[in-house]
Amino acid sequence: MAARIIVRIELTPDAKRRLMDISKRFGMTQISATSRLVEWFAGQSELVQAAILGQYPSEIESDVARLILQKMSGAPVPVGK
Repeated sequence: MAARIIVRIELTPDAKRRLMDISKRFGMTQISATSRLVEWFAGQSELVQAAILGQYPSEIESDVARLILQKMSGAPVPVGK
């Protein structure tokens, strides 16, 4: 088995409840669910990570989402409007 590192996280009570619900629904431990989420997040592009972390201004969120999806699909991303 690969080496493991234990990390502590801080959650709001609501986030903790939702994590518990998700873990129960999928029949996995909270640690396993959280580990898979972190692995998935770490594997995303910087554009997607920034969007998830709320790094783009709310005024352009829909444009950013559209541009990220275009880039992911391989479609040409227009420059300018």
